[in-house]
Amino acid sequence: MEAFGRLLIQLGLLFLFLGVILWLIGRLGVPFGRLPGDIVIQKGNVTCMFPIMTSLLLSLLLTLILNLLARGWPMGE
Repeated sequence: MEAFGRLLIQLGLLFLFLGVILWLIGRLGVPFGRLPGDIVIQKGNVTCMFPIMTSLLLSLLLTLILNLLARGWPMGE
């Protein structure tokens, strides 16, 4: 039960960290979804968005973060 409690605390801290990062990104005006390479098609009152560069950038950032977390994660427990 103790290990499960520790896991929940770690997940809570991870969500807190991600929430702060997303909040800061919104406050700084980073144009996620409007980067060069993101495709937006508007026809009349229909809009289709294909955020290709945003997806690639988020994938890269999440890969780096998760690799750093995995390296520090205790494997024996």
